[in-house]
Amino acid sequence: MRTGIIGGPIADRLLARLTDPETKGYCDGSAYRGRSKLEVMLGPGIWREIEGKRIVDFGCGSGGDAIEMARRGARRVVGVDILGSALERARRAAREAGLEDRCSFTSRVDGPADLVISLDGFEHFGDPEGVLQDMRRLLTSNGRVLVAFGPTWLHPLGGHFFSVFPWAHLLFTEPALLRWRARFKRDGATRFGEVEGGLNQMTIARFKRLVARSPLRVETFEAIPIRRLRALASPITQELLSSFVRCRLRPKVGS
Repeated sequence: MRTGIIGGPIADRLLARLTDPETKGYCDGSAYRGRSKLEVMLGPGIWREIEGKRIVDFGCGSGGDAIEMARRGARRVVGVDILGSALERARRAAREAGLEDRCSFTSRVDGPADLVISLDGFEHFGDPEGVLQDMRRLLTSNGRVLVAFGPTWLHPLGGHFFSVFPWAHLLFTEPALLRWRARFKRDGATRFGEVEGGLNQMTIARFKRLVARSPLRVETFEAIPIRRLRALASPITQELLSSFVRCRLRPKVGS
């Protein structure tokens, strides 16, 4: 996806006025402080759904959600992530919680799983189409995938780190934003997909297309509007004004 209309020296001069967005707490998880992210994103019925189930937490990060599911009644939870440092933190947290027997963490897992759960992953996965294939491979024939993620790319803060003000990631070009980011980050990233965690510019429409091509089908789908802009929510404004999306996927017949 090509984005941005302001680049070059003009963009550099404008962006030079902006400070490190991490000092403002953008997309740092603080919105879920004191609340269960699982319950906020998947709804209060999630606890009934996980009870006694074998679960894969796809893109588990530091393991907080996987540990919560094990504590709240899941039979077995396996957290999967590609970041070794995150997996180590997750394993340590599971030991400290006394849940090592029902909660483990790895970079690769095989099924079967009754549920595959992914929170805030699909805007980051480098190969989201391949991820959907992997999720189907992990599922039992009656299994489900529960997905929730956001903000999506056209949301006011859909650029995550790069959304230093609403839709900044759509106003400035990718090279200009990466040059600006280099003032604060020294990892040498030159594309959105190369930043820590990756950023694949996932829109709601693109996600729907990927699912349609996958061995999974949509059972339910919701675009949750930004709370303060709920009155403006409609199919026309969905891409711009949805806080996050959530859906249930199930295997296609014969897949």
